[in-house]
Amino acid sequence: MTTYHFIGIKGSGMSALAQILHDMNYSVQGSDVDKRFFTQLPLEDKGIPIYPFRQQNINEDYTIIASAAYGEENEEVQKANELGIPVHQYPYFLGSFLEQFTSIAVTGSHGKTSTTGLLAHVLGAYKPTSYLIGDGTGKGETDSAFFAFEACEYRRHFLHYEPDYAIITNIDFDHPDYFKDIDDVVNAFEEMASQVKKGIVACGDDEYLQTLNAPVPIMYYGLNGKYDFNAENIRTDENGTTFDVLIRGDRFETFTIPTYGKHNVLNALGVITLCHYEDVPASIIKQQLASFEGVKRRFSETTLNNQVLIDDYAHHPTEIGATLESARQKYPDRELVAVFQPHTFSRTEAFLDEFAEKLRGADHIYLCDIFSSARENNGTLTIEDLQEKIPGSQLITEEDIEKLSKHTDGVLLFMGAGDIQKFQGSYEKSQQSRQ
Repeated sequence: MTTYHFIGIKGSGMSALAQILHDMNYSVQGSDVDKRFFTQLPLEDKGIPIYPFRQQNINEDYTIIASAAYGEENEEVQKANELGIPVHQYPYFLGSFLEQFTSIAVTGSHGKTSTTGLLAHVLGAYKPTSYLIGDGTGKGETDSAFFAFEACEYRRHFLHYEPDYAIITNIDFDHPDYFKDIDDVVNAFEEMASQVKKGIVACGDDEYLQTLNAPVPIMYYGLNGKYDFNAENIRTDENGTTFDVLIRGDRFETFTIPTYGKHNVLNALGVITLCHYEDVPASIIKQQLASFEGVKRRFSETTLNNQVLIDDYAHHPTEIGATLESARQKYPDRELVAVFQPHTFSRTEAFLDEFAEKLRGADHIYLCDIFSSARENNGTLTIEDLQEKIPGSQLITEEDIEKLSKHTDGVLLFMGAGDIQKFQGSYEKSQQSRQ
């Protein structure tokens, strides 16, 4: 049996795929830079070897899978080429690997990770299910019937796949460093839809998805129209959100999710639609929705003294608005304190006004310096440009993070796609040292 060697194994997709193959009883190892990433923790837990980059890692009997981040300049790629060993780029390998399962791609500008995690949680209670999530989580089942995976639109990566089904949560303008405008984004999703083999589940509340063209049936779900699947009578309490589902106007079932916000209802509704189409019993759907504990960095809560600290990946204005809505519903009587780190100069510049508008939904706003991407030039934009658009907002660094302690009963939302976790970590350490 071959050994799968991953060049750049600490990448989120690479780490998840390595875990899946390991769970399926394949021999797996990988290499990467020495810097520590959260994605290596599950690899270490499973005992998957991680080596520094070196030519000796390459063996003629290995199957080589390479991250898109590492090309001909990498010494291991060079060694594989020298030995005549094929180097499989990650998306191409995954696209081929999917063919042996009933595959469901979860895509959209927002909500991919949460929806993929929820879908896997429900399907896995019905039939063996493998899944790959963009937060670095992967799980393989040797006799999988389903394979649920997050399919990212950035640089049109999702065009490497031809899934049986696709759940499309929404279409929004993002990644301004790559997409020219919203029409460019829509065109990418249209092309992706043309590659789906059996059916598409799409949010009808999204104006761009309402006119989606595809060669397969499209099942629509939503809150604000008459769709194939509708959620109505939405109510919240201390246990989460409860709603009724109608299928083409006829009452189907009542479901409860332990989360808050319209976006979470829509994510659940997309999962319900797909699962109903695949004949998953309503009792299983209901039970699994109610027991879902969430995914990494999506409204992840911890308690510190009398404060609630929330770690969230929100890095787009739409996502910030959704995160604040969830916090308002869950903690209606507490002050919301936003600690936001913009991700990339290109996105910050493109959405400067929208970021300001959404962040003003918090009671207090703290801004961390912009997290830059290696792919871009910093330009002249600074965090002060955003601060000027939000009266009363303050800049914050790791050195003065302790000032958040004055919000004694606050809900602190640490939001961003860069390294915002280090700010939360510094704050937690500052409070623990005072005790």
